[in-house]
Amino acid sequence: MYRDGVLEAEGFPVEEVSARLAEDGVTAWVDLCGPSRPELELLAEELGLHELAVEDALQEHERPKLHRYDTHSFLTAYAVRLDRATGRLATAEVDAFLTPKALVTVRADDRFDIGLVTARWDSAPLLAGSGVGFLVHGLLDVLVDGHFEAVQALDDHVEHLEDMVFDERPHTTEVQRRSLAMRRSLVTLRRVVLPMREVVNTLMRRDLEVVDGPMAPYFQDLYDHVLRASEWTESLRDLVATIRDTQLNIQGNRLNLIMKKVTGWAAIIALPTAVTGFYGQNVPYPGYDRPWGFWTSTVVMVVLSGGLYATFKRRDWL
Repeated sequence: MYRDGVLEAEGFPVEEVSARLAEDGVTAWVDLCGPSRPELELLAEELGLHELAVEDALQEHERPKLHRYDTHSFLTAYAVRLDRATGRLATAEVDAFLTPKALVTVRADDRFDIGLVTARWDSAPLLAGSGVGFLVHGLLDVLVDGHFEAVQALDDHVEHLEDMVFDERPHTTEVQRRSLAMRRSLVTLRRVVLPMREVVNTLMRRDLEVVDGPMAPYFQDLYDHVLRASEWTESLRDLVATIRDTQLNIQGNRLNLIMKKVTGWAAIIALPTAVTGFYGQNVPYPGYDRPWGFWTSTVVMVVLSGGLYATFKRRDWL
């Protein structure tokens, strides 16, 4: 509980929330990790939360959104974490009820470290007087920073994929596997990041009365970060698709080069075969019973094969 921007109390029972909020200059934050339906319904009764918002908080896999009700707003957002070894993205849903004097966060489990949020609040005590707007900004700022870190890590993975594609030794299977993992992670990240533009933009509306004057520049900066993260995500999706197309083109070029070399060597080998086949016919020919005839055929084979090799080499066919 904050009173006039100063932290005053912590760890009090949920049953006391409504009584404390009745006091002047008070703002409260309530965090519920893995609450049961009765626990959440008790808090809903204390704060007058809408039953549909309570139902959404109890269900997982809701899309990021901000719904407005008569007495409060309901926010859904996601924290993300990227496994740098595999490139897989893990998400954790965070729901929040925004009332004029309280912020209630609901988490299904502890995959999202709420301590990062409290540390963010503690780092800016001068803004605590903005009440719920200050608390919401700290929460969203931590979430968006996580989005940025995930996008940056995915960007590093994509750069590594580019190096693998143009490596002298092809890593076809590995590139395909990593490309598929990147595409899946980027699709998931896109579903999380893109709706945040609408969420933050709606929060900044004056009629919601969440963002006051001192907090307006901070929410604008947060909105800019959301835009950058969403645009970066879109560009990475296009880049992964381009990498896959490039890999297929390189494979085709390498196959053509191999076929060109094989064809060149086949032509070189065909000449000695033709000469020896001709001299092996069952009719007399010049030098057929003399040593110089053998050496003549040998010289013809070497000269013709060498000439073809030099021609193909000059044309970069070998």
